[in-house]
Formats: sequence, structure tokens, C-alpha cells
Amino acid sequence: MSGTVRRRPRARRLAAVGGLVVVAAVLWQGTACSPMYVIKAGWAEAKILRARQPIPEVILAPTTDERTRGKLTLVREAREFAMNALGLDVGDSYTTYTELESDTLAMVLSAAYRDRLESRTWWFPVVGHVPYRGFFSLDDALAEQRKLEEEGFDTYLRPTAAFSTLGWFSDPLLSTIVRYDEVELVTTVIHELSHNHLFVPGQVRFNESFASWVGRTGAAEFFCTRPGGGPDTVWCNRARDRWRDVQLFSVFIDGLVTELERVYGDTTTTASAKLGRRDAVFARHMRLFHEEVRPRLQALTFSGFESTPLNNATLLSRMRYYHRLPDFETHLGLSDGSLRAAIEELRSRVSTVADPFELLPAGNSREPLG
Repeated sequence: MSGTVRRRPRARRLAAVGGLVVVAAVLWQGTACSPMYVIKAGWAEAKILRARQPIPEVILAPTTDERTRGKLTLVREAREFAMNALGLDVGDSYTTYTELESDTLAMVLSAAYRDRLESRTWWFPVVGHVPYRGFFSLDDALAEQRKLEEEGFDTYLRPTAAFSTLGWFSDPLLSTIVRYDEVELVTTVIHELSHNHLFVPGQVRFNESFASWVGRTGAAEFFCTRPGGGPDTVWCNRARDRWRDVQLFSVFIDGLVTELERVYGDTTTTASAKLGRRDAVFARHMRLFHEEVRPRLQALTFSGFESTPLNNATLLSRMRYYHRLPDFETHLGLSDGSLRAAIEELRSRVSTVADPFELLPAGNSREPLG
């Protein structure tokens, strides 16, 4: 199994605009069975790439406001940190900036079977099987969502402000990301850059959880060690508090998943009975979140968990970003606290195992909630 997506020489990637459109669409969770989807997604991606401006030019432009100028400067620092301190293969990503026409880059649609924790997946070249599709058109996303629900799937449609083309293109910094506060901005930049560095085809849950860990711990290290920063600064403490909150939410989500897997795996129960038991599990964990998890949060709210109807699709989408995060932290400790060394340890060994999570210390490093 190939553990990483190798970067292609840029001169050989695309021979014409038409090739750019098709490849971009495929990498944007396109579908080989829908030519119109490929064309629409590819055209939207081409518009984003065509609108790129070098970040230094945007910083110096007299029309750029001070708030944006400061954030763009911060992104340049974070990119240098990711490359030099963390050793990430950043390529040309985030050297340019694209101003979008709306606050949402795209809509991401995922689906899952109702009687088991299994995603409906789509297979594409390079990235393998992925459990979601991206749409630049809300109408197209809603139409596909209705179709999947008619087929009996749980669904989850959400907006996204960022994405990575895994180094195939020079990903621009998008205006949707710049609207984040400083900690989330740096976290997102490092998260997306980590996909360039390590991406395991067909292992979405590992890829996203790995990137969540690198993004959160990398942001904390950046703010707590940068010139003018330090352990007593607001941004340092905010980044650390958010990383603690994310680990707490990870334990909660993994506990919910473990209980549901027992329900779905009960071969003595009918499908309809399983759905009734799953609803009871959902209700109990919603109470658990409200009574035990939320009061312990220091910097994040995870309000979307309470406001979004809970089903297998919404749960799986969270599993992808929050699976076994405390175990990543334990892995970091075994690397003497060096994030760079911990990242490289995983990257160097990922091709030797069928499941990349096997590389983490066995067992969740925290007691389950409830």
C-alpha cells in the first residue's frame, strides 16, 4: 500500500486548460459516472485557480484593509513554520490568495446506511474511496441529497470553507478561511498542509484525524513559541484550550460509536429493532453531551452537534475528524514531545500496515464518558 501521494513535477501535471478542469474535478471528489458533475466542479475549481494573486502583492496593495493584511502575514508565518519547524511538504500551497464571491466555498454531502456505521462511498483515481462529494452548487447538492434519502440513506449536507488538492495544484488561501479568527486560521492552514505531506488513499478517517491532530498541536506550538508569542499569550492559551476541547469531544464521539457498533452488531435483533435501539443511544448521548461534555469545554462549543439532527451520516462525518485524537497525543509524548518527529514516525511506517491506526498506542488514552 502506498502511504503518501507523491508530488508530480508541475510542468507535467497539465498540458492544457481542459486537462486542468477534468483533473481538478476528479480530485474534488468528482464522480466518473457523472460527466456534468465533473465539468461543473472542474470549471468552479479553474475559476478559483485563475483568480489567484500572490499573497505579498495582496499584503502591499493599498486596497487591502489592516485586518486582512495582518492575517495574510500570519498565514505566511504559519506556512514557514509548517515547512521549517514541522518538516511538512508544503509545496507552493498558500503562496497565493483568492477572493471568493460568497462566505461558503462549497457544500459537502455525505451519506450512510441507516442500520450500520458504514458510509456510502465513491471511488476516484488517486484518492481511492471517499465518503463524500463536494458541490459548488447548492441546488445540485440538494438534488443529490434528496436522491440518496429516497434510496434509504441517512445524509448530511454541510458547507466547507477549505480543501486541499493534495499538492496537485498550488492551493490558494481562500477568503473564506481568512474570516476565521487567528487561531482557527493557523489551525486550518496547518491542517490542510498536512494533507500534502501524508495522505493514505482510501483511509479518510485516518487522514482527517491525523490532520486534525497536526493542525491543532501545530497551531499551539506555533503560537506558544513564535517571536512575540509565548506560553502566557492569549493566542497560545486559546490554541491549547481548543486542543483539549477537541480531545474531550473525540473521547465522547468514540464512546458513542462503540455503543452503536454493539447495537448494529447484534445478530439476534431485527433491523427495525436496531433502529429503535439506535434512537435510544442517540438520545442518551445527546443528554450526556449536554450534561457532562459541554460544561467541561473551555474554548469551543461544538454547537453544531446539538443543532444538527443526529444520524449515521452526521456521526460518521465527525468520526473522520475526531477519531482517537488522545492516542495521537500519546504518540507525540512517545516522540519526546517533538511534533516533527512524531509526524515522520507515522509517515515512514504508514506503508507497512493495512490500517494506519495500528501505528498509534493501543487503546484510548482516556476513560470513556458516561
